[in-house]
Amino acid sequence: MRRAFIRATAALAAIGLSAKAAAQAAPAAAGKGRRVKVVYQLSEGADQAVRAMANLRNHLNAAPDTRIVVVAFGYGVDFIVEGARDARGNTFEAAVGALASSGVEFRVCRNTLTARKIPESSLLMEAKVVQAGVVEVARLQFDEGYAYIKP
Repeated sequence: MRRAFIRATAALAAIGLSAKAAAQAAPAAAGKGRRVKVVYQLSEGADQAVRAMANLRNHLNAAPDTRIVVVAFGYGVDFIVEGARDARGNTFEAAVGALASSGVEFRVCRNTLTARKIPESSLLMEAKVVQAGVVEVARLQFDEGYAYIKP
């Protein structure tokens, strides 16, 4: 009787462990063949944009097939205005252009542009205007499965 109990307990434990292992392996298997999607939030101004440009280049160098969308709102829109410069006096046009040609999308908040009286015509040509930046970040995360990064 005791041996039967021990065998039954061992069998149940083995079933439980194999179910746990299968559950842990399932997400890894499900992710194979799928393209990684990431949204970068820029909302803090030129210094954050400088960090983001470096992060974006590094990200694409390490994982060139990643689909990346940058969403700018608040002071984060400053870098995407024509003629914007960082603390060293460098413009963002070349970096934005190179990243866009690598597939990075740049989306800018219309609410911010309106509140700050920034005309859409002053944005770099790579920018696409969306109604609300925070809504776009949430939509990308929850509706389209994007991972979130704030540099």
